[in-house]
Order: sequence, then structure tokens, then C-alpha cells
Amino acid sequence: MSKAKGMIIKMKIPAIRAQIGTWIYYVATLTFKEVATYVKRVDSELHRSELLQDMLQRSITSNYKSIASYIENQEERFFNALILAVYDGEPVWHEVRLEYDDGDEFYNLGILELNGEEKIFPVDGQHRVEGIKKVLEESRKYDDEKIPVVFIGHKTDAEGMQRSRRLFSTLNRYAKPVSMRDIIALDEDDVVAIVSRDLIESHPLFANGRVLDSKTKAIPDSNTSAFTTIIAFYECNKELLWLFIKDIDVLNIEGNKVRGRAKIKEYIRIRPTDEDINKFKTICQSFWGDLINCFTALYDYSLMDIPDSREYRNRNGGLLLFRPVALIPFVRATVRVVQSKGTSFREAFSQFPSQLLHLNNTIWRNILWNADKRTMIMNNKTLTERILIYFWDRAILTDKELIDMKEDLRSLRQLSDMHDVEDLLDSAIEVHSNE
Repeated sequence: MSKAKGMIIKMKIPAIRAQIGTWIYYVATLTFKEVATYVKRVDSELHRSELLQDMLQRSITSNYKSIASYIENQEERFFNALILAVYDGEPVWHEVRLEYDDGDEFYNLGILELNGEEKIFPVDGQHRVEGIKKVLEESRKYDDEKIPVVFIGHKTDAEGMQRSRRLFSTLNRYAKPVSMRDIIALDEDDVVAIVSRDLIESHPLFANGRVLDSKTKAIPDSNTSAFTTIIAFYECNKELLWLFIKDIDVLNIEGNKVRGRAKIKEYIRIRPTDEDINKFKTICQSFWGDLINCFTALYDYSLMDIPDSREYRNRNGGLLLFRPVALIPFVRATVRVVQSKGTSFREAFSQFPSQLLHLNNTIWRNILWNADKRTMIMNNKTLTERILIYFWDRAILTDKELIDMKEDLRSLRQLSDMHDVEDLLDSAIEVHSNE
């Protein structure tokens, strides 16, 4: 298995023996140091071809660095079991028989003895193994921490390789990434998820079915009660996070400063202090509270004992704020206005032209609202954000943003020239269309 200073290292590992299908396996634990010492990368065990071996090696991404960072920064760290294939050497199973006075007997407990000539590689858990190795390169304080492992037998003949390849692909193909809904409901490191859950439980705008548990951001036409969806709500709060972290140094797993909005993605990986969580929560409470107080429709809706959104989201369009595809750009625009002007949310909302809240305003035709099909248009989030900022304070937009916005308007509305674009922009706030 491994040699240290010329000596073969033998191991006796307490384990449980079991079987599923045709696989006999052994459930045990290894220390991080044992994993780093004895578990090698997949090499020639699954393929004889060097090309295919190299393909498996390249499948190990830099994600292992994130795992190392997780070990270092999360006191409540925990991992799924590594699936480790063992071959060569002479593994021996020493069964331990347990008998109880009531007659129960157990034969599946025992000691898995490895004589030191065995080779071990991960069938599932390559990144965890590499993450453990990396963190031990930096510090030996984690040497004695233990991770659950499952040992299986492997043979290097054609049949054995095929069998292990099938298990390798099965474990990786059918492993589903954690859904956004699960992250929102359960993640205790992501500050946006933490605060979003708190607001759902405590804020009147999100109580009693006002936030729809949906797998997408969109609200189905059949729903007549929700204000928004859980994923759209999370995305809105994620946009608000920028106001909290814009002046904070955020480091990536390499220890380098992250710049721009990439800071958000990096910041939510590690749980901040309770003090910082509360500060961010205050920002979100301020945003949603001021939104209710500044827009009558939301205020009235939040007071309903039984929420009814039909007046605000219907076949005639309704209000922009009740459509997730428009709400998120509205929040993004608000963040830019507040940051650029140095105002409060309440001050910013008081300066917003209320005509733009209505989806049947002429400016939103073919941008957000398809009046012929009576459906939302999903592909113009950036343009929507720029239009909102333009009417809030056009000086906030860069020259390029302004040019791109007008050109997009000309193209989507099939206008002949920029004079028509200017006329369209002027008409949007002169009169509120009742089409």
C-alpha cells in the first residue's frame, strides 16, 4: 500500500461488511493523514490507454481548492463517504461475532486488515481527496480528523476495469447538484439564503403564500396569490448584497482580492459573523420595508389577510413589481441608483416615475410585455435595468450604456431612427397609457 522509510505500513481498520447487488463493501473511517498518504489518483486502474487516463486526470478541476478552503473555514465541516477501490496486496477480513443474551447475533462487524502492498484509488470523491491533501500541505492540525469511507474490491483485468468504470460513471452521472431551492432552504453559510429565510418568516410582504415555492423564477398564470417566487426573491436579495460588500475586501481561495460583482459569488461561500449577517439583514429589511411604504399597491397587498395578486398581475399585464422577470432588474437598478446618488431606498423610490410600474406603459411593449400574446418577454433584463435607471437619473448610465440602450430600443421596437427613440422615451412618462 505504501512505504515509509523503507518499511511497509500495515493497517487494521474497524469496519462493517455489507453487500448491495453484486458489490461487497466495507464501511469504515480513515484519518485525513491516512487519506493523504495512501489514496492515490486514478491512473491506469480504469483504462490502459494513456489518452483516457489523461482525460480522467484532467477531470479534476480547481474545485478541490474550494474543498480545502471549506475545511479551513467551516468548523461544522462534514463530508459524504469516499468510495475507495482496493487492489493488489492481500486484504483479509477478520469477522467479529457479537452475541446478545436475547439471542441476537451479528456477524457483519470486524477488522479489515491491509498488509501494506494494496493500492487504493477513489471511485467517488476525487476532489475531496485532493482537497484533503492540499489542506494538509498547509497545516498538520487536521491530520487526525476522520472521514467516512467505503472500501470495494477492484481487479485490473478487463472485466474488473469495466466493472469499476461502470460504478465510477454511475456514482458521478446520477449525483445531482444541490438545487437552488435546497440552498435557500438549508444553506447555513450563504448569507443571502440565511437572511432570505429570516425575512420569509418575519416580513409581512412574504407571509401567507406571498412567496411561491417554484423550481423557476416565473409565476404560473394559475397562481393568483404570490408576490414573487422563492428563487426570484433570493436573487433580489443577492443583488442587495452588493451594497454591503462593495467596500469590503473579499478574497478567493487563492488568497487574492476579488473585484467587481464576482465578490458576491465568493462572499456567499463562507458564513460571515453574526454581526455582519445582521447588518445585511438590516439592508434587506430597509429595502423591502421602504418598497411597501412608497408604492401603494404593495402596501395594500401586504395588508391582505388572504393575498390576492390578480389586480396587480393579470392578462393585461399589471404591475412590473409583481413579475419576477422585471422585479430583479428593478432591484439591480435600485442598487445602482442608491450607490451612485448616495441616497436611501426611500428617497430613491420617491423619485421613481410611477408610470413605469405599469406593464402597459408604451415603453415596455416588446421589451417586457407582449401585448398581442399577453405574455412576459424574458430576454431583456439588462435593457430593462437601463431603462429604469434612465428614467430615474440618466446621468448614472455610462455613455456606452446609453448608446446601447437606445440602439436596443430602436431594434426591438423597429423604429426608423434615433429621433423615434427619443419620442418613445418622452412619451413613456408624459402619459400613462391605458391600452
